[in-house]
Amino acid sequence: MTPDAPERAPRVLIADDQTLIRTGFRLILTARGIEVAGEAADGAEAVAAARELKPDVVLMDIRMPVMDGLEATRHILGEAPGCRVLMLTTFDLDRYVYTALSIGASGFLLKDVTPEHLAAAVRLVGTGDALLAPQITRRLVERYATEAEHTIEAVPADLAALTPREREVLTLMGRGLSNAELAAELTLSEATVKSHAARVFAKLGLRDRAQAVVIAYETGLVRPQVR
Repeated sequence: MTPDAPERAPRVLIADDQTLIRTGFRLILTARGIEVAGEAADGAEAVAAARELKPDVVLMDIRMPVMDGLEATRHILGEAPGCRVLMLTTFDLDRYVYTALSIGASGFLLKDVTPEHLAAAVRLVGTGDALLAPQITRRLVERYATEAEHTIEAVPADLAALTPREREVLTLMGRGLSNAELAAELTLSEATVKSHAARVFAKLGLRDRAQAVVIAYETGLVRPQVR
């Protein structure tokens, strides 16, 4: 049941060094009933604004002056666990996006995103879910999982805490399946799939689905395809 979104749309902070991008995103979101709490032109401003404004979602450009989006994301997620970060990038296979997912970002968007997709993404992440375009995320993780400069802090040494069903759910999440696809694959209801996923997150100390995908690769549960 998801009638929550219309009742209380998430409050958003937009962090990007391009004024035109910030203005465009602000207009798109406010026109669709989503409050923009503030803007930031660099990572340091984003951290300060997040402390002051306490937004639900931060739209964070990866490459910014003073402090880049990755460092800003580390600070924000460390200080405000309830805040979600959506990374903004120009390229769908940007190596920094993999690191962003590893440190807790809830997904990423290309800057040429459509207005409808932008608003839907912000609402989705505002509910505590993660935004993953399966085909892009899978390519991204496969490309950088073995050469990432950073890994998740506290990658589990093993997955012994998970039941066989929970390992199966984590494996399929790592392959990019949505809850609906998981339910069909495992012949379960979506509610049951969500319960299994929640237990996986709790047992492995993960924020959301984005980190689950990275964990699945980092632990070898899912292996990059050889091309």
